[in-house]
Amino acid sequence: MILLRHGQSEFNLHFTATKRDPGIPDPKLTELGHEQAEAAALALAGENITRIIASPYTRALQTAAPIARQRGLPITVTPVVRERYAFSCDIGSPRTTLGLAFPEVELTHIDEIWWPAIEEPDHQIEARARLFRAEMAALPEWRDTLVVSHWGFILAMTGERVMNGDWLRCDPTGPVPAAIQWRLPHATAAKP
Repeated sequence: MILLRHGQSEFNLHFTATKRDPGIPDPKLTELGHEQAEAAALALAGENITRIIASPYTRALQTAAPIARQRGLPITVTPVVRERYAFSCDIGSPRTTLGLAFPEVELTHIDEIWWPAIEEPDHQIEARARLFRAEMAALPEWRDTLVVSHWGFILAMTGERVMNGDWLRCDPTGPVPAAIQWRLPHATAAKP
């Protein structure tokens, strides 16, 4: 399967510049983020993608939209691939609000409030990634699946950090990362 990190969000723009949480819940993509989403659609045009899974965060749904349009595919939304809850950007939008913003996306299967109430420890997002990995490995169509997700979830799935709009391949039948380094020594990694 292919894991795609969402494009640059309003949160990413401010957090990268200041290294402080700007207090933006469920941020939208910036102009650059929309360009990154379109570029991802072009870069993935030659890939055999028959299923698109996305996190319910606005930035992920906006990133998935051009690919879904290009291929005429629905976006399957699942909170399992959401970001690790640690910053204001990890406060999502209620299902009814998302339904108004994305009327073409089926959301009735998710809870009204689908994000956690408190910060997720490392082991919790790693367990969520292992669960998703096992679920995908059991499906024959995993090879043709695109997952539009987030920095923390992709790190938990692969052990690799990816930038906004970047993607990588992930074999859910392969080994889980031996060790995940959540915090870089002497550096602050850009997140969400």
